[in-house]
Amino acid sequence: MSIVSKNIKHLRKLNKLTQEQLAERIGIKRSLLGAYEEGRADPRLTNLLNIAKEFNVLVDKLIGDDLSTMNEEEFATRSQVRDTRGANLRVLSITVDGAGKENIELVPERAAAGYTNGYSDPEYLEDLPKFQLPMLPSPGTYRAFEIRGDSMLPIMPGAVVVGQYVEDWDRIRSGQTYVLVTEKEGIVYKRVFSYSGDGDRLLLVSDNKSYAPYDIALSEVLEVWEAKAYISMSFPEPSPEKEMTMEGLTRMMLEMQKEIRALREERQRGLPPSYGGKLDIS
Repeated sequence: MSIVSKNIKHLRKLNKLTQEQLAERIGIKRSLLGAYEEGRADPRLTNLLNIAKEFNVLVDKLIGDDLSTMNEEEFATRSQVRDTRGANLRVLSITVDGAGKENIELVPERAAAGYTNGYSDPEYLEDLPKFQLPMLPSPGTYRAFEIRGDSMLPIMPGAVVVGQYVEDWDRIRSGQTYVLVTEKEGIVYKRVFSYSGDGDRLLLVSDNKSYAPYDIALSEVLEVWEAKAYISMSFPEPSPEKEMTMEGLTRMMLEMQKEIRALREERQRGLPPSYGGKLDIS
């Protein structure tokens, strides 16, 4: 019996689950789970990831360490540790175009709920829309997410935020904007601050001050994408305090036209320009 077979069986019993119950939770047949536990079949990547997620263990621990020696208390303590540096195995599925160049997969709002379950499944990613943006820094892996709500104004609901994959979560820069894929909140786009001394929680802040900040445990985070660009059919409104409304622009144009007419009249009468000679109207 292989290490992974032994671990799956041990973790299932440790969590007091029957084969039928575990199989249902990870979306496979009981007979296939039985084959995994008996070593008659090796789990495909998607099922391996689902098993690791179900028991809150890292994939490399599931396939490489003998977990059968751990009791319930030891396992509970160890399973709470989240790999923030990416030193252990964190699988990211990608797709490529005909030339072998990585695509940017687009996660539309309607697919956001399904993404938290299928983000690591190559078959799921194959069904997502794909495109290329040549101006993005290279090398890098990018994904695009359609944003809902108005919590990050002036970026409007429906805008698409393009994020670069962050493997080492210790490199999250406080105050920068990120797309986080989370277990409970789904996909969120926020300004992120790491404020815990242990680095185990993140503070998420909206640019729209109508929304209160809130924090999230790092153990709930599945993926981190640093915002690099956004695409929107809506243009930001001018800032009212700078009189950049349509009313303000019209008033500025009228005042400028008056000044130009006055300068021309002075020029025709041979008078020195009262505008200081700063405007060339020739």
